[in-house]
Amino acid sequence: MFSYCADPKSLEGLLWLSCYITTPKHMSFYSSFLVVMLLISLAAPLAMAFGFAGSIASRSSILLVRYLGKGYLAMIRGIPDIVFFLFIPIALDQAFEYLRHKILCPEVTEAIRQGNDFVVCSVAKLPLSSASEWVHDLYGFSLALLAFGFVFGAFTGNVLSGAIAAVPKTQLETAEAYGFTPRQIFRRITLPQMWVYALPGLSNLWMILIKATPLLFLLGIEDIVYWAKELGGIKTGVYDYPHPDWRAWYFAVLMIFYLALTYVSQSVLDRLSNRLSIGQATMAGKAN
Repeated sequence: MFSYCADPKSLEGLLWLSCYITTPKHMSFYSSFLVVMLLISLAAPLAMAFGFAGSIASRSSILLVRYLGKGYLAMIRGIPDIVFFLFIPIALDQAFEYLRHKILCPEVTEAIRQGNDFVVCSVAKLPLSSASEWVHDLYGFSLALLAFGFVFGAFTGNVLSGAIAAVPKTQLETAEAYGFTPRQIFRRITLPQMWVYALPGLSNLWMILIKATPLLFLLGIEDIVYWAKELGGIKTGVYDYPHPDWRAWYFAVLMIFYLALTYVSQSVLDRLSNRLSIGQATMAGKAN
């Protein structure tokens, strides 16, 4: 565990602590903070894309598209989030492997569903057993990212739908009187102005997204929660740690990290809200 420390048992005080917190496992703990930041950075625009598509679909003049959009936005609201976070990675993984099995192994006639087992040929497995560890990590992270984007996309779609409806009707009617087409009205009037109404709801979703990142631990990804639990305990199935139960200290570090992240986020969002509200017919706009 301390292979690059000459003899950690002979060290005391700060020397021992400096040796302990620079082990390879702690380096993985530190890098897991970057995993959380990467998830947030990628999940937010992905959720925005899902939400925008769902919002537009729910307002479509095509009946089937409108029902699909409304169904997507309503479904997430009625089912606990954790169900989707656990269901989507499993469903996508099995769907990908099923398609690969049908394409790469057409000669196999045995059923894929065999009781409780999901059995595909070896070349259809994702990732392949011969793949590097980082490939397995990237694949698991990608499935988790899609789950976050899908769930938060529905919440984003509801926020955007409300923001679109909040744009003053008089402006839309004026644009229509000047001969604007519905597409031009949406692109030139609705879209630029909806953001000031959407920002409070999107700000709340951003905060919720930050607080939801520990769910990565439930998806089998070695995130900061996993490493805090792993390194803070007294022992695991592999290692006996040379300290008492330090989980409270490790989780205190996570608390500080999340508090700092939400504080910085709120400061940036408040400034953005003030800037977008200037000149708008809203309470915030009148205050500015």
